[in-house]
Amino acid sequence: QVQLVESGGGSVQAGGSLRLSCAASEYTYSGNCMGWFRQAPGKEREGVATIYTNGRTTYYADSVKGRFTISQDNAKNTVYLQMDSLKPEDTAMYYCAAETGGNWGRCVALWRNNKYNYWGQGTQVTVSS
Repeated sequence: QVQLVESGGGSVQAGGSLRLSCAASEYTYSGNCMGWFRQAPGKEREGVATIYTNGRTTYYADSVKGRFTISQDNAKNTVYLQMDSLKPEDTAMYYCAAETGGNWGRCVALWRNNKYNYWGQGTQVTVSS
């Protein structure tokens, strides 16, 4: 019932910007957890950012604070990840994920442990130096 499709990835030079989009089919974001994760080859998947749609609350990994911004457009059932000042270490496959229901505390706890229930296929981001 919940399908997530990421787009917007690509190759960019260090210092550049990309905006990732995650379109959710048959899904409303109100009261739900939406997050972005990434995984580089040979490394574990890590949380990048999450948003609690009901309260418009956001949370970011320390590595991306001040550079990435997560946002939503409920009318379009879409969540975005604006990535600015990209660094080579940001290179990874980026995944959109969702967890329905709960509260902000649960959103963050699940995000930190990569336990969101619904996942997209991912979009590749490559940042060259």
